[in-house]
Amino acid sequence: MSFAPRFDTRLIHIPPKLIALIGQIDQLKGQWISNSQLSPQILNRLKKSVLVTSTGASTRIEGSKLSDEDIDKLMNGLTIETFANRDAQEVKGYFELLKNIFDAWDILPISESTIKHLHQELLKYVEKDKLHRGGYKHKENQVRLIDPHGNDLGILFDTTPAYLTPQEMIELIEWTRQSLTDKAYHPLLIIGHFIVEFLNIHPFEDGNGRLSRLLTNLLLLKEGYAFMPYVSHEKRIEDQKINYYRALRESQKTFKTTDENITPWLEFFLPIILAQAQEAIGLINNETIERLLSPKQLAIWQYLQEHKQATRRDIAAHTGIAEATINQTLKKLLSLKRIERIGEGAGTRYKIT
Repeated sequence: MSFAPRFDTRLIHIPPKLIALIGQIDQLKGQWISNSQLSPQILNRLKKSVLVTSTGASTRIEGSKLSDEDIDKLMNGLTIETFANRDAQEVKGYFELLKNIFDAWDILPISESTIKHLHQELLKYVEKDKLHRGGYKHKENQVRLIDPHGNDLGILFDTTPAYLTPQEMIELIEWTRQSLTDKAYHPLLIIGHFIVEFLNIHPFEDGNGRLSRLLTNLLLLKEGYAFMPYVSHEKRIEDQKINYYRALRESQKTFKTTDENITPWLEFFLPIILAQAQEAIGLINNETIERLLSPKQLAIWQYLQEHKQATRRDIAAHTGIAEATINQTLKKLLSLKRIERIGEGAGTRYKIT
């Protein structure tokens, strides 16, 4: 490759187990493309749900405290003047930008101008960021670890110096674009490499983590992973946040040494994509279930899909459906082997199998 030959050396020795993972992902990718006959109504509903879930997860990874329920309320009918705090401003920017990527990924080229434009759009409602939206950093920044309560736990690692950032971004973007065009490596390896190097550079003063996840969605959609809008990438990362940071750091600390190693990151990244693909195939199978359910039963089923576990009381509180209907629906879903029961008595919980 003509740009940054050091990037090529990172992808020369990929463990066989990761190559096998890629094969599994692509098999499921093909199944989604050939077998997905979900109705437009179901696809639209899934996309709306993912927009909320992904926005909540991606912003919480960076320290936001807004729940998915908070975000759903914010995205329904409130004007921008309503958003008085930073969390809400960041949420609105992420939600709108992710929706635009889902809707128009095919006309967004992978270029420096696109990345800067996406950064500007991501932060367009955040007052504190107005001076550096869409522009590379002018001062040094660091990756810091934030716990689930929003507390700063300290520095994870230092990033590329500001004066080197423009050149390193050009090298990364051109290498990625050329590698994808030439099919020099499998696209999942190229995309995985792009993300870990982008976060190593940390090119912007703020918003790098959120932008990296938006770019992951964009790149995967452009490479034919059409299930991305229907299963949340961000949520899976949030659920494994500590492993996410650990994998990034394990690979990034080797960069620009004599023994660069991208494997720790790929061992995290590829299973995330595989889990998304498996979930997507599950959606195809679930459509048959949805045809068997009444509107109220369907609301209960959807609630269970969006939560890891739930009690009858949880379902009633969030859906407003009568207890008799909830009991009937749970029995039906248990008989169809779509859910399982955990525990006994009033504290009994239910989850998707």
